[in-house]
Amino acid sequence: MGALAAGSSGIWCSVSSPVVVGLLARSAADWVALDAQHGEFDRRALLEVGRTLSADGHSFAVRVARVDAADIGFALDVGASTVVVPLVDTVDDARLAVAAAHYPPTGHRSWGPLAPLWGQEAPGPEQSRTQVAVMVESALALSNVDAIAAVPGVDLLFVGPFDLALSLGTSVDDLLADADGPLSTVRRAAERAGIGVAAFAGTPERARVLGERGYDCLAVTTDTAVVAAGTETLLARS
Repeated sequence: MGALAAGSSGIWCSVSSPVVVGLLARSAADWVALDAQHGEFDRRALLEVGRTLSADGHSFAVRVARVDAADIGFALDVGASTVVVPLVDTVDDARLAVAAAHYPPTGHRSWGPLAPLWGQEAPGPEQSRTQVAVMVESALALSNVDAIAAVPGVDLLFVGPFDLALSLGTSVDDLLADADGPLSTVRRAAERAGIGVAAFAGTPERARVLGERGYDCLAVTTDTAVVAAGTETLLARS
């Protein structure tokens, strides 16, 4: 498993069980993302799950709760290779996210990886390879998307279609159905900046539509959906 990359499919995790997340990380998914904004992942849960994933050699992403240096730094300290930052509406927000994710002189992240706490060697600052994904999920962010994409250190634009649809006064399905609408605006901004583009789909059906819109790095499903679908499938065989 690696960072969020073109042609990859991930699972969005809200349940903070190290066992469940560990099982999903060993599945066919390319990556898992731990949701510290709308999921159960507080600092202790991130620590426990991060320890499990790191010990097993899995890289993972964390969506932090907000544009906050402490939140971003802690997510990276527990071993995340990618930080997904919500509520990025302006260039200043994007610059703050990048600065919080990188050590000086690029940024102002404080040195303090937690790998030694579970018997692993911490990589040196010069070995740090952090991927910064900023979320485009509001009308304001959409209006600033080219400038946000051009901020040095922003590696990926990550569309949150539910909040973006709310902000634009439309539905998720109508947003996805608009072939030359906001989703295309974000994708083209990423292409002009030479960075990646990703999105939360949540279901395989929406993932297929997003794929048609040029998005090939997708959170295809969620941990709870995987458990529910697996239960239904297995019970139907009995």
